[in-house]
Amino acid sequence: MRLLFCRTRWLTAVLSCCLGCSGLSEAWAEDWPQWRGPARNGVWAADGIVDELPDGQLPITWSVDIGPGYNGPTVADGRVFVMDRQMQPAQSERILCFDSQNGQLLWKHEYPVRYTISYTAGPRASVTIEGDRAWAVGAMGHVHCLQVATGQVLWDVKLTEAYDVQMPIWGIAASPLVFEDLVILQVAGGQGACIVAFEKSTGEEVWRALDEAAGYSSPVLIEQAGQDVLVCWTGESLSGLDPRSGRVHWAHPMLPTRMPIGIGTPAIDEGQIFVSSFYDGSLMVRADAAELKIERVWRALGKDEKKTGAAFATLGTGRTDQPGVYGVHAMIGTPIVQDGYIYAVDSYGEFRCLEAATGKRVWEDATAVPRNRWATIHMVRQAGRVWMFNESGELLLAELSPEGLRILDRCQLIQPTKEQLNRRDGVCWSHPAFAEQSVFARNDRQLVKASLAKE
Repeated sequence: MRLLFCRTRWLTAVLSCCLGCSGLSEAWAEDWPQWRGPARNGVWAADGIVDELPDGQLPITWSVDIGPGYNGPTVADGRVFVMDRQMQPAQSERILCFDSQNGQLLWKHEYPVRYTISYTAGPRASVTIEGDRAWAVGAMGHVHCLQVATGQVLWDVKLTEAYDVQMPIWGIAASPLVFEDLVILQVAGGQGACIVAFEKSTGEEVWRALDEAAGYSSPVLIEQAGQDVLVCWTGESLSGLDPRSGRVHWAHPMLPTRMPIGIGTPAIDEGQIFVSSFYDGSLMVRADAAELKIERVWRALGKDEKKTGAAFATLGTGRTDQPGVYGVHAMIGTPIVQDGYIYAVDSYGEFRCLEAATGKRVWEDATAVPRNRWATIHMVRQAGRVWMFNESGELLLAELSPEGLRILDRCQLIQPTKEQLNRRDGVCWSHPAFAEQSVFARNDRQLVKASLAKE
């Protein structure tokens, strides 16, 4: 049976919209209402998209000033949502809502918050939208449910007051997941409250699960053995839970050697579930099609975060395959698993292809992003191609195959800034949104929209 990606309740829609007195129309592809798109799988189901990019700078439809933040924008029903941090006149976080057509600010909600975490540029988690409600999570654990049209706060929870939060060194980062009547968060609470489900309309706790240290990865939903399963990658395990009760169906330990740095979302394809961490290498498991259980396929861990080519992978049978070089130590970007291969960015920016069945390296490429510690690329699939947004603020159009990385075109989308990382020439670490035949991206000073529609 096919293991499905996160099964959200948003419908894919194709709309026609009159753009005022200009008389022009734009065919809208589906919205981007949560982290990594409608199904949380980094797939953009859009037609009418360009096949090549201009030299130099991609023309910008509109740009608005915002403050710093790591969280990527989300787009729904003609609105763009993003969060930032302000330092003057006092420390605060803001939830911002803009008109997707012209960038006009529709509303904002601002609240005071003092950061005690490392890397203080701003909020990490993307805003999740469903229907007339939006859910936002700040870096210090301020959770808000807001009315989409007005920004009115319907309920809020301060996790540090409601739970025994064991605050991760880089704060609360996982984006909210809406499932039926619940909104599910990686809370980082002690006493069995690493993962918590809240009643989405009231904010009341419904269940809690896992007495583990938290990570930074956003949970996803799959279907396994005819049931919905919530896949959570914490600071200590990869686990499958019943999303309605929090009951643990299966778990595989992934204890940190130094500290948890699991940021990317579990990558899922045809029953395979893959995660990769900066210090702790990669884990591939397979979800059983008939029962709620998993088996380890392989595990690969390099000598350290610089020497990430493991001499062997530990396979599910306990045997090892040699000769060969195995694995990847990914940092921020979520890998892609498709057609029996894994594509991921290693700790210093090496773009790698691995055999999904063994973890053995097929090729490595250094052209997609400059070599740097924590070098990052976000990848989104569309019509057999891959859109890449690298930390230099470049947008790349590429094809991936076991034969190699083929970059079809590239251009500048937005300039890197130094608030997120005051090294090199700055970075763009926030995941872009792809909606309305356009790309929406942010750095620490601007939110921009650029059209990718064919003329």
